[in-house]
Amino acid sequence: MSPATLCLWYDKTAEEAAHFYAATFPNSQVGAVARAPGDYPAGKTGDVLTVKFTVLGLPCIGLNGGPIFAATEAFSFQVATTSQEETDRYWNAIVSNGGQESQCGWCKDKWGVSWQIIPTVLTDALAAGGENAKGAFAAMMQMKKIDIAKIEAAIR
Repeated sequence: MSPATLCLWYDKTAEEAAHFYAATFPNSQVGAVARAPGDYPAGKTGDVLTVKFTVLGLPCIGLNGGPIFAATEAFSFQVATTSQEETDRYWNAIVSNGGQESQCGWCKDKWGVSWQIIPTVLTDALAAGGENAKGAFAAMMQMKKIDIAKIEAAIR
């Protein structure tokens, strides 16, 4: 297990977010919930302060730090998918739960955390370079949620 843990800042919704991630992604679960032993700027004694959880095996901790800091697109989870069904399942779960669509496989959950739901056919084509990369890139630039069939057509 890695000694590194990703800390995500929430405004009183860390536990809700952790349960959503655990229900949405495999190899994800909610662990220990720590309650504040005293009042603090963003909460009171007994409020949920931190939540340990994993997302796709990645150790995380949600901190209910208040409204001071918000998530930005400068950080995102990138989730590799192997089928359109898997891509659709993750994308639709995030967007239909109060999230927002963006471009090129990006979406944002209702807590402001950004996600890249990216089929491996796209990342493989981009890594291959040449005409495959050009075709895949041009097709991707027209998409919100990635459509595998269109990526495959663009690299033929």
